[in-house]
Amino acid sequence: MNRVALIMAGGRGERFWPRSRKDMPKQFLTLTDDGKTMIQLTVERILPLINVEDIYIVTNKDYKNLVKQQLPDLPEENILCEPVGKNTAPCIGLGAVYIQRKYSDAIMLVLPSDHLIKYNSMFLKALKEGCQIAEKNENLVTIGITPDSPETGYGYIKFDSAASMGQAFAVEKFVEKPDLETAKEYLRTEEYLWNSGMFLWKISTILNNIEKFMPDVYKGLLKIQKAIGTTEQDIILEREFMKFKPSSIDYGVMEKAENIYILPGAFGWDDVGSWLAVERIKKTNEFGNIVDGNIITISTKNCIIEGGKKLIAAVGLHDLVIVDAEDATLICDKEATGEIKKVLENLKICNRVEYI
Repeated sequence: MNRVALIMAGGRGERFWPRSRKDMPKQFLTLTDDGKTMIQLTVERILPLINVEDIYIVTNKDYKNLVKQQLPDLPEENILCEPVGKNTAPCIGLGAVYIQRKYSDAIMLVLPSDHLIKYNSMFLKALKEGCQIAEKNENLVTIGITPDSPETGYGYIKFDSAASMGQAFAVEKFVEKPDLETAKEYLRTEEYLWNSGMFLWKISTILNNIEKFMPDVYKGLLKIQKAIGTTEQDIILEREFMKFKPSSIDYGVMEKAENIYILPGAFGWDDVGSWLAVERIKKTNEFGNIVDGNIITISTKNCIIEGGKKLIAAVGLHDLVIVDAEDATLICDKEATGEIKKVLENLKICNRVEYI
């Protein structure tokens, strides 16, 4: 059976402000030392498994040119543009009905565009195993990450170790982001994995489940599919998409469906959720600092400092994130990086949208 990939690239990456902006979100930024952007790395790592002509990007219409610039080998017709973001369920459904026009059925890999993988060969091995499971019957497959800490920023998936298929286990339930004590309990039981947001299934399987659990969305997707290639394509896409209620694929389908399997993954996954992830991506110097740009540090330890041509002199600082962009500078305690979104909220309230 043919294999295709759907890469979701419509996010705003607000926690990486001020580098990530509405016109240049995180997935189009270079955060690693190899000079490649997040979306470029995502495509590159799956090329041994998926041909470039079978890779599709779902993104916001405002980012189409960015995708074209950063992925010049990708066929332009493989860039699918959402009129507005409606979370992952409509996004995945849109990709499924477009791809179904080319292949009546295929194994679809669904991947976020802004994750990093350290061990690509192990990652590809997991994807191949997932494809085999997804091809059988009407199985829905997700990849879970083996937790190494009681993380409160991720959703979790509980699995049944007594019910397996190959290397995968039957899913018992999806759970929301826990508090610290609950996360510690999840870690202790060894029955929970982090929810990575990566999925594998047949196109027919996911559309059948959308029809069953999200019938209004399914009806809209069929109208969009019938309009593909016609003069009314853009009009109908926008009209039907605007009707969809925002819903994640977890809430809309996975929490209700049957035949769900999870593959444990231990391939150096990082969702790069905040500036703190830079410490996991780049090497620190002898003082625990990560510096990028024209930086001088004196008596400064455990800081992340990113700048440009302008000289930044940091004196007597500890445990801070400092990011200097052309028109804005972030100075943030490491423990408060989760509050960066509040800066954007305040900017919106004050109608200072030029900084968003």
